[in-house]
Amino acid sequence: MRVKIRKGDTVEVISGRLEDKGKQGEVIHVLPDEGRVVVQGINMRTKHQRQVQTRAGKQINPGRIQFEGKLHISNVMLVCPKCGEPTRVKVMRDEEGAHRVCKNCQAIIE
Repeated sequence: MRVKIRKGDTVEVISGRLEDKGKQGEVIHVLPDEGRVVVQGINMRTKHQRQVQTRAGKQINPGRIQFEGKLHISNVMLVCPKCGEPTRVKVMRDEEGAHRVCKNCQAIIE
């Protein structure tokens, strides 16, 4: 599946959990095979970690670890850097290569 969202893009959550809906964040990681993205500060999960001793003699401290969970790519929308609105993206090809273009203001997204 060809993904039009890349690492470092700003996206807005358009559907999903009520506390995350409407929030904006930066894409940390894109998983194109799964069709999912990880967005900074969105879809926070808690993992309860027990104390573990590794082979090198180090200890991992116990406690609750918070981390970002995956979101399906259809639940987020790219925010155009020029107009600041969530927008759909089209791909324009020319002799220089392919460029992502905002459907609202026709600005090139890099």
